Amino acid sequence: MRVPNSSQRAPLGINMTPMIDVVFLLIIFFLVSSHLARQEVQMALNLPAAETSQPTEVESDTPRLVINVLPDGRAVVGGRTLDREEVQRMIEYEAGRRREQLEVRIRSDRRAPYETVEPVMVACARAGVWRVTFAVVER
Repeated sequence: MRVPNSSQRAPLGINMTPMIDVVFLLIIFFLVSSHLARQEVQMALNLPAAETSQPTEVESDTPRLVINVLPDGRAVVGGRTLDREEVQRMIEYEAGRRREQLEVRIRSDRRAPYETVEPVMVACARAGVWRVTFAVVER
C-alpha cells in the first residue's frame, strides 16, 4: 500500500462563494426593505394641519406600523389596500408579535371622513396599542 506524501496534497482552502452569495442577498434585502419603508411615509397625502406638533424621532428603536388612510376611506399598509377587518388583524398580529411597545402612525388625508379613521383607532385600543400618533403638517 502506498503511503500518501504530504507534498503531493493540494493546500486546504475555504470556499468563499456561499458567503459572497449570502452577503449579496443581504444587501439586496436591506435595499428593498428600506425603499419600501421610505415609500410608505412618502405617499402623496394632503395631511391635516395642526397649530402645534412634535417632531418625530427619525431613528427610533420602537417598532412602528404606518397606516395611510386615503380620501375615499381605504386604508393602505405596506402598499396593500386593506379593509377594516384586515387592519384589525394586522394591528393585533403586530402587537402580539412585538415584545416591546408598538407605535401606530396614522397618516390620514385631511379630506378623509372621521368614520374611516375611527376603526383604526378602535383596532389599536382593542389590541392594547396605546402609542398612536397622527402625521400632520404644522401651520
